[in-house]
Amino acid sequence: MEKEKGFTLLELVIVMFLITLLMSLAAAFFANTLPASKFSASVREIAAMMRHAKALAQITGETQTVTIDMDAGRYRIGDTGGKAVPDGAHIKIIDPREGEIDRGTYRIDFSPTGGIEGGTIVLWNEKKTATITIDPIAGPVVQ
Repeated sequence: MEKEKGFTLLELVIVMFLITLLMSLAAAFFANTLPASKFSASVREIAAMMRHAKALAQITGETQTVTIDMDAGRYRIGDTGGKAVPDGAHIKIIDPREGEIDRGTYRIDFSPTGGIEGGTIVLWNEKKTATITIDPIAGPVVQ
């Protein structure tokens, strides 16, 4: 008598269960990495915007301003609409003259001669903190 080839219903159910379990674990892992990715992207965008403002000031010969609105959680260069920090993230400034500022609007001016007037930008959420220090020579430095 020849044995039939194929899978039993029990074997198929077990394999489907294992595939579903692995897919749920993968989805949970990627869902947890999304907020961290958005946070890191915002930090990079702010630093890039500040480098852009510095270069734009030198090219146009006009002072460029990066504005950070801590109440609205937004940042922009000039009069553009700007971008928002991700949900759950907060932003504050540590100004060399005024100390810690976590409310209102803060302006960082980039002059055509390379001078920069502004403080250190701190972004944080429940899991991570990032600092953007403004070096007058090198520009913004992410730490």
